[in-house]
Amino acid sequence: MKDLKYLEERAILALTHDSVDTVNDFVLSLIPGEEHEYLSFDSTVPSDENSAVQADWFTPEFLNDMKCSGIPNHRLRLKIGVLVMLLRNIDQANELCNGTRLLINELCPNIIGATVIMGKNIGDKIFIPRMNLIPSNPGFPFKFQRRQFPLSLCFAMTINMSQGQSLSQVGLYLQRPVFTHGQFYVAISRARTRKGVKILILDDEENPCADTTNVVYKIFNNL
Repeated sequence: MKDLKYLEERAILALTHDSVDTVNDFVLSLIPGEEHEYLSFDSTVPSDENSAVQADWFTPEFLNDMKCSGIPNHRLRLKIGVLVMLLRNIDQANELCNGTRLLINELCPNIIGATVIMGKNIGDKIFIPRMNLIPSNPGFPFKFQRRQFPLSLCFAMTINMSQGQSLSQVGLYLQRPVFTHGQFYVAISRARTRKGVKILILDDEENPCADTTNVVYKIFNNL
């Protein structure tokens, strides 16, 4: 777990955030050490979209349960030595961008210390503060703000989040078939060699199986 090159070259990919959370929580339970829990402070944000919405309609408990792409969960559980991913651009000049993977080495009440494990700045020590994060999900009829560390566990990550990365070892966890055209290709092409890919496929009864569906759009139907 202290070999940065080893960690940089490996990742588990899954389809949904729920699957990713399941894998990350399981791996976290295997790592020795004291667990630290960080809770966010959530509140509604005044905006034009909120004009017909009363802020007191949304209790803290309701906002705490919100899970959105691009922002951390309300409850962030960490240990020294775990892998995390940045969810915001905090220093683009030094490649501390959304998707950068880090290794936690210090957990304090108001700041987290970590080591960069990828890119040209591998091995650099950085400190991450809490930030005010607003999800950009147009499906919500209101805006809310979450004050939390912009981090998530990343022993596993979604296939979409892995785009652009080149790895030597990739584990693909498929609880169900892929549901987007090209998503399966993106997942297996993250590894540099065929031997670097291992796939766990589950059927409808959660039993391992040997085949899955690759979603392909039929574009030239009339030819």
